[in-house]
Amino acid sequence: MQKTFPGAETGMGSSPGLEYDEIVKQQGNSALVRVTCVDYGPGNAQQQSVEDIEDFLAHHRPEWSVVRWINVDGLSDMGVIHALATKYELHPLAVEDLLHLRQRAKVEAYGGDDSELRARLFIVVRMLDLQDERLHSDQISMFLGHNTVLTFQQEPGDIWDPIRQRIQTKGSRLRTSDASFLAYSLLDAILDQFFPILEHFGDRMDALETVILDDPQPDSLDRIHEIKRDLLVLRSVAWPVRELVLSLQRDPHECVSDLTRVYLRDLYDHTVQIIEIIETYRERASDVTDSYMSGVSNRMNQIMKVLTVISTIFIPLTFLAGVYGMNFHNFPELNLDWAYPAFWTLCAVLAVIMVVFFHRKRWL
Repeated sequence: MQKTFPGAETGMGSSPGLEYDEIVKQQGNSALVRVTCVDYGPGNAQQQSVEDIEDFLAHHRPEWSVVRWINVDGLSDMGVIHALATKYELHPLAVEDLLHLRQRAKVEAYGGDDSELRARLFIVVRMLDLQDERLHSDQISMFLGHNTVLTFQQEPGDIWDPIRQRIQTKGSRLRTSDASFLAYSLLDAILDQFFPILEHFGDRMDALETVILDDPQPDSLDRIHEIKRDLLVLRSVAWPVRELVLSLQRDPHECVSDLTRVYLRDLYDHTVQIIEIIETYRERASDVTDSYMSGVSNRMNQIMKVLTVISTIFIPLTFLAGVYGMNFHNFPELNLDWAYPAFWTLCAVLAVIMVVFFHRKRWL
């Protein structure tokens, strides 16, 4: 079996990052990409679907627009990524991480006062969703500037419709805040998605506990291991997000306002709460596994107990049957008329005596 190592996708010894002229060389299908743009300010908000990216970027944003949010659903059209990377001067290393979809949640700063590139914060996080009771993960890449937020999604579909509605609501805090507050709101929506997912797993564990305590089934163990695997995925996603939010809150950056930094404290609290719930559920899953094994063991012990009692009762009866089954002619009882009924009477009395004895000893 051939193994794939880091660096195999771009070739060993290749230059770090992905330069702008290398982006268009990547293979892609533009039919699967959807680009939307939301411009808003305190007095106005406008949302549009972008059909021609080159023509769109050739025009300036409206004068009343304070924040521009461009969202790209799908990463198959390299022309779109090249146009946005060139227009907004995205760092080649960030563009490379954008196209590699197995990134750990992180935040990196590029550009600024001492750089030729504009100041940008590059944020990578994973958006989780339940599809047919299976956990689905989608990588979200976000570029935060002074007045612009770019978001790139691995697949179409997101959970940001409530944010779009808040942008359209005049007087909302989003309408009167800067681009960093929009980035905070997007991250907050991603983290809030954890809570219904965790509630779903909590309900599943409650149902499993009831089944296991009443009547453990062979497929219960498989269901427990499935929950434990999903909780491990949740943990691997949530832990790096805590570091990400802490870095945004602690490290000063010109693209993050003081107001947003205050709200990031609440986001950090949510992250800690999510991690604590995940750890609690993982312990519960381990306890459910132990309960299942204990239930199966107790059931097996009860079965072995019944079989042992039955075997013990039949030991003296088997002895008597063996004695009178021997091939000898000088058995005095063989010639008596009451010998056969007496034999069965003795067997019955012995069985009753043993059952009463076991019952008094609480073995039955």
